[in-house]
Amino acid sequence: MVTAPVSRRDAPATVLAATAAFGLLLGWATYRLHGTPWLERATNSVSTWIIWTAVAGALIRVRRLAVWGGALMMLATCGGYYAASTLGDTFGTGALGTAAVWSAAGLTGGPLLGWAGWTVRRGQGDVVRAVAGAVIAMVVLGEALWLGLALHYRGEAVVFLVVGALLTASLTACLARAGVRRYWLCAVLAPVGGLAFCLAEKGILDGLLGSV
Repeated sequence: MVTAPVSRRDAPATVLAATAAFGLLLGWATYRLHGTPWLERATNSVSTWIIWTAVAGALIRVRRLAVWGGALMMLATCGGYYAASTLGDTFGTGALGTAAVWSAAGLTGGPLLGWAGWTVRRGQGDVVRAVAGAVIAMVVLGEALWLGLALHYRGEAVVFLVVGALLTASLTACLARAGVRRYWLCAVLAPVGGLAFCLAEKGILDGLLGSV
């Protein structure tokens, strides 16, 4: 049996280095763009980091690397954000605990989102691909619920709901075009997952951030 050579572009070191660089740039950009009126909420959002992690997973060819890349991406994004904060003289002593919480959350959620992005594009099995699509969309829908119900930011919540609905519809349509027979599960599971994500963010993440 002949094994096809691995191209330099697909070599693990290259993939992970590119993913880390992408994460550092994203973290730096989200910090630097704070205060920009029409980007303020997008740059101060869990969804922004997580969606780009799913995109990175979709761009990686090997599933194992997509999972590891998701973890590295989120960790690098946190590093880029707080490095920019340090250079901007806004990283106080209290921010160290917050950075640790976000890094731990990223190491937990990053592999899942890296896997989800890879699975939607390259995975096998109708159900698992639909579930992966729902995992990606639920983040935006869940943050919409959190903004509206927990923070009472009604306008921002509506925008996130619209974006989440469009993302759900787009992923569902992509799965249908790819021949996934149970593509509709993505649209069904995304709102359910969004509610679970909102409850987890409010009950677990907010509790951890409030304790540091």
